[in-house]
Amino acid sequence: MDAMTPAGDYRTSYRADMTIMATRNSRIALAVGIVLACAAPFVLDGYMLDLLINIGIFGIAALGLNILVGFTGQISIGHAAFFGFGAFASAYFHEHGVAVALAIPLAGIATAVVGLVFGLPAARLKGLYLAIATLVAQYILEDFFARAQWFTGGVAGRMTEPPSLAGWVAGRPESYFYVVLVAVIVMFGAAANLMRTRDGRALIAVRDHYLSAEMMGINLAYYRMLSFGIASFYAGIAGALYAHYRLFVSVEAFTILFSIQFLGMVIIGGLGSIAGSLMGAAFMVLLPEVVEGLANLLTGSAIDRALRLGASISFLREMAIGAAIIVFLVFEPDGLARRWRLIKAYWKLYPYSH
Repeated sequence: MDAMTPAGDYRTSYRADMTIMATRNSRIALAVGIVLACAAPFVLDGYMLDLLINIGIFGIAALGLNILVGFTGQISIGHAAFFGFGAFASAYFHEHGVAVALAIPLAGIATAVVGLVFGLPAARLKGLYLAIATLVAQYILEDFFARAQWFTGGVAGRMTEPPSLAGWVAGRPESYFYVVLVAVIVMFGAAANLMRTRDGRALIAVRDHYLSAEMMGINLAYYRMLSFGIASFYAGIAGALYAHYRLFVSVEAFTILFSIQFLGMVIIGGLGSIAGSLMGAAFMVLLPEVVEGLANLLTGSAIDRALRLGASISFLREMAIGAAIIVFLVFEPDGLARRWRLIKAYWKLYPYSH
């Protein structure tokens, strides 16, 4: 073998170890994936594009929660409330003359400020006590949505408009898909780069061993609050995208059950995995559709007559989500991200993998 031929994957510098796309094949795969995503509106129907748009929006929100839960080791059961605040904030800003393209990031910033306020208990609380504090935040914001008619429209909700630029209006799934695609690339790229910075490494240190992190000079209160602010910012951006896609925001949409679904996305995708956040969102969006499709296939069969699947399809969808979370907690606690890493490692070494 030539002496200049590399015999393994050896990283000799810290910069090389922190590279996001470490190999040429990974960079090619990313470029091909983006090109295929850009072609999706030309080959997929409106139903499939709607699913992809929801995956992208919920993936951004789940990524924010993963930064808080998976990377920092905190907990939040009120993520849906911040998602809803971002939706209402963007609609409110747009109604008062702010362009949608500017209202979306402003909604993210406003939601981050609210998240920092509710993240104050994180400076002193952890575990179950912090979970209860975030649960209180969920119910406080839900009550605020119902009472602050000037902000949310009250029980009547608030109408929104799609983004537009120089006469181009993203009013259909075929056009709005590109808005979400750009947001996904920017937000996921920002999160990947955040984890390479000093602040990102400090968040992980707080998760791994907060006492050791504090002895190293890391301000625990600051980084715990920072993680809440970042998570809320991501939730606000996702909520704003959701509002301008649905064109209507209702106070009933952002309940505790929605927060649990976000937690399910993080658990199923993989705690502490950026790509896993998108995988978990895809799983949670597609699972109810698969369950409904199977129920429709069994319509009129003996199983349908015995279990009355058609009459209980909504309950079956919720049961499937709960069952999936339990299965992953028991059999695959590291989520889909770990399974994907194992698959890549298998084919990388094939046919000599073992």
